[in-house]
Amino acid sequence: MLTCLLFCRFSDMKEFYYLALRLGKIYSDYNNKDVARPKLALWFNQVEQWNCEEFNTVIKTFQSHYDRVLNFFNDKRTNASAELFNCKLKTFRAEFRGVNDLNIFIG
Repeated sequence: MLTCLLFCRFSDMKEFYYLALRLGKIYSDYNNKDVARPKLALWFNQVEQWNCEEFNTVIKTFQSHYDRVLNFFNDKRTNASAELFNCKLKTFRAEFRGVNDLNIFIG
């Protein structure tokens, strides 16, 4: 009921919502980058036809990292563990900034 009211008042919102759902469906349904590649290309075409600045930014990001995005479809893994490790390193550095005694870390 609420979505109908929202979509009736803001037709662009409806298109935005369904484009986002279609992208999520591509990611959840396909396990092979050779199958996902044409599906993503069709999605890109739909986004370009709609000509929404926010989604054009998404397309530019995809284009910049296209090979890495497609590699996700092979084994459904992301670099989240590397990002977590990087975050822990940054936190560690920030916490011990200004410590000059290296023996404190060996202890």
